[in-house]
Amino acid sequence: MTAALLLITYAVAAAGAAPFLRKGTWAERSPKVGIIVWQSLSVTVIASVVLAGVMLAVPAMPFTMTLADFLRACVTVLQEQYSTPGGAAVTTAGALIAAAVTARTGYCLFSEFTSARTARRSQLRSLALLGRRDPSGHFLVVDHQTAAAYCLPGRNNEIVLTSAALAALDEGQRAAVIAHEKAHLRARHHVVVAAAKAIERAFPRVPAFSIAHSELVRLIEMDADDRAARSNARLTVATAMVRLAEAGPAPSAALGAGGTSALARVRRLAWPSAPLGRLHALVAVSAAAAMLILPPAVALTPAVSTAYAQTCPTGFPASI
Repeated sequence: MTAALLLITYAVAAAGAAPFLRKGTWAERSPKVGIIVWQSLSVTVIASVVLAGVMLAVPAMPFTMTLADFLRACVTVLQEQYSTPGGAAVTTAGALIAAAVTARTGYCLFSEFTSARTARRSQLRSLALLGRRDPSGHFLVVDHQTAAAYCLPGRNNEIVLTSAALAALDEGQRAAVIAHEKAHLRARHHVVVAAAKAIERAFPRVPAFSIAHSELVRLIEMDADDRAARSNARLTVATAMVRLAEAGPAPSAALGAGGTSALARVRRLAWPSAPLGRLHALVAVSAAAAMLILPPAVALTPAVSTAYAQTCPTGFPASI
């Protein structure tokens, strides 16, 4: 019971830390580190609640040396757990919490990934009719009066530019945009966004998940900018973003180079801050790892303590 309460308290504290975690520029300075931290935050909150429910539903079983003794001990512990109305209520509530959170998360993840795949296939069918392959073979061109560029993850990993984007971008800027979209595809940023969107959809009343979703959408664009800037001048990438800033949100299940965050990203590219130092990056990644390890560690503590108490001597025999 104590460990379950600790996990619930930890989940509430971790979720409550999200508004404070988004403050400052630490994530913008190293977007990859920020992506790891925000993903870990969402996972640790959900895992803590599920494991707390499991611990309430399944009491810690005593350690035994044989299977028969273990089964008898399990029956005894469960009978004691259900022998009082309070024990039965706690067990039932824990089982319902664990099952509900797991089922809701799994359903929304499955639904989000399925709908995204369906949307991408629909767009690819439309592009097969309306788009034309650029002579370079690197992207598709769609006639449209708005300058836009986006990628469609999938088996073919298509990159799409509108005719207005081709007219607005020079050769260097076009190369920067293509590098940006290829960065999305290589890093599989669409998986990060889909998972964050699914969790937000699963628990819309938990502000931490909506904050994590918005931060991850912002950070993956910055990460793609940084990857594009490795092979192109930062100012070239920034200028290309300015040319595409008028573009609205990318089509469903696609990732675009422009959009509403483009101007903020332009400022970041034009006046870059120093990345996080090795020590600060190590601290952030270590904190993310701790968030993932802590819930199962707390959940296993009662079982480990029981096994240790029953297998290790508590004192030394008296001398004769």
